[in-house]
Amino acid sequence: MSQASAVSNVRPISKGIDVGISDIDRKAIAEMLSEVTVQTYRTLLRSQVVHWNVVGPLFQPIHTLTEQHYTELFAAIDLIAERIRALGHAVPTGKAAAGLDRALSLGDRTTAKAMIEELIEDHQSIARLIREGATEAEDRNDFVTHDLMANRLAFHEKAVWMLRATIAD
Repeated sequence: MSQASAVSNVRPISKGIDVGISDIDRKAIAEMLSEVTVQTYRTLLRSQVVHWNVVGPLFQPIHTLTEQHYTELFAAIDLIAERIRALGHAVPTGKAAAGLDRALSLGDRTTAKAMIEELIEDHQSIARLIREGATEAEDRNDFVTHDLMANRLAFHEKAVWMLRATIAD
């Protein structure tokens, strides 16, 4: 997994874990999950920025939907981090700050439609990452992580659908 392999500060915290997944596989899965955690955190923050700044006729449905999303994303981060810990690795925090300036900035996205289009892109991007991660977890016989990723994927695909429906003409 190209993005996940860039997470270099994933390190083991426990020795002697023998749950049927090799040390190498647990490390690779923890790296992938670390990247998913980072991307989820960025999407959470972007959802909050939209929630705080949206105006116009779609204010109420977008305000409500983004609050639901960032609440769900916050809970998901905890679940993913706990899985990393269960695999015997620390949850890296250094990479989480990279890209947050973009997540916290409106930039040129000042209309409700432009903000939602950006959120759609974020959810689609993380869905692709999670789909790849679910396949990797299954290939490494980590069915718990696979199931976690399948649940996360369902959330992001539904988020894309709801966001698209909200701004449809």
